[in-house]
Amino acid sequence: MRKILLAAAAVAMMAAPAFAANYKFAVVPKAMNNPFFDVARDGCMKRAKELGNVECIYKGPIEHEPATQAQIIQDFITQKVDGLAISVADVASMTKSIDAATAAGIAVITFDADAPGSKRIAYIGTNNKDFGTALGKQLLQLRPDGGKYAMISGGPGAKNLAERVDGVREALKGSKWTEVSGSPAFCNDDPALAIQEMTDLRTATPDLGAIVPVGGWPMFAPEGYKTFVNHNKKDIDAGKFTLVVADTLKMQLELLRDGYSNALTGQRPFEMGEKAMDTLPAIKKGEKVPEVIYTGLDLVTKDNVAQLLK
Repeated sequence: MRKILLAAAAVAMMAAPAFAANYKFAVVPKAMNNPFFDVARDGCMKRAKELGNVECIYKGPIEHEPATQAQIIQDFITQKVDGLAISVADVASMTKSIDAATAAGIAVITFDADAPGSKRIAYIGTNNKDFGTALGKQLLQLRPDGGKYAMISGGPGAKNLAERVDGVREALKGSKWTEVSGSPAFCNDDPALAIQEMTDLRTATPDLGAIVPVGGWPMFAPEGYKTFVNHNKKDIDAGKFTLVVADTLKMQLELLRDGYSNALTGQRPFEMGEKAMDTLPAIKKGEKVPEVIYTGLDLVTKDNVAQLLK
């Protein structure tokens, strides 16, 4: 009887479906004080919960600090996580970190900001050259008469931001717009510094016709941003000063609705987080994934902002 029971148990064990492996994937943003990455985190957490066998760990530098980001990656290598999704703050330092993680057998993808010369397996996010071009075209459509313009960027070592700057310049090449000296100004993803730089650019060039932040940083400090806009409201209402800003987080859409910018070009960070959690498990299972996964753009003006706020 005992032999029969043991045999039955063995058959039952063989017949039972194997449990899927449990994976720990880390999402490492450039900076955790940037609300753009909070949205990517939310997408990651949602998809991980849906999958059930995946844990999404979200950790990065509090502020934009490439050296700290590199140390966090090293810590995850030591912890032997199953995979990493990294928004690259500095291409040179992150290429070394990515290659070290790959050598340790960890699957690595990038999101939002890429390091294409590294051993990362895939990039998920925006076509940043197209993003910059869209920003420039929005300005040109709003103000074909041209004038002087300046850009605000984040970190000088971020390839994605350099591509956006190039895209804006390409869109405005041959137009009546000319870029002023000191552009782009780099805020290192610091909202308060971005607002200060906007103020400084306007002071240095009183007839400045437009500012194009290639990331949403100034709007991520809404009260300070509104103070800047209110100070320049007369020229904005007269069509002499225009603000075309990157990203479309909820706070930014509300600011546009209330007249605090002329246009927004938005990325899709929630989708970036979701696709990261789809892509890393696929890599671990040995599946082939696309090297580049673009998540698209949203062009927003006062005419369609209500629709996006629904």
